[in-house]
Order: sequence, then structure tokens, then C-alpha cells
Amino acid sequence: MSDILKQAVDILNKKLTDSDFSGLAKFVVLDEGSILIKDGIAKVSDDPADVTLSADADTFESILTGSTDPTSAFMTGKLALDGNMGIAMQLASALSS
Repeated sequence: MSDILKQAVDILNKKLTDSDFSGLAKFVVLDEGSILIKDGIAKVSDDPADVTLSADADTFESILTGSTDPTSAFMTGKLALDGNMGIAMQLASALSS
């Protein structure tokens, strides 16, 4: 498991601690691996999800740190989405709060 994924799981779990996100989402960090978020808990996994968000490591990191808005990343093609848009929007809201 890469250091990028380990750090991302820690950051995601901190951000999701007080959120009400209860969906099943996956981040695919290109050339690194995948993180599954299930019921507000992130872990390294490539299991299927209701929505899959894919980005390179730099874009993913900038979304996690808050310097890039996930919606803007999607609209500019830096973040790809496959699956349930509603769950993706719930996750974006949970990560920005």
C-alpha cells in the first residue's frame, strides 16, 4: 500500500468523523490504488461501490486539502465520475464541512 493511500485514509476518516455520509463510494487514485468509503469509514480497498471517483494523485491531494473543489475538478475534467451522482454530491458535501 502506498504512503499516499495511507495518508489519504487518515485524512478522510478525520473529515468523515462527524459527517452523516452513509453511502458507498470509491476514490481511484491513478497509479496508486483505491480507497473505499462505506458508512463514513475509509479504507484501502478496490471493492465495488455505488460511485467511483477517479483522479491523479495531485488532484486527489488538492481535493483532500481543500485547495480544489470536487465539483470544479469534475467540471474541468480533472475528476472522473462513474455511477450515482447523488452519492458523489453527498460525499463532496461531507468532505467540505
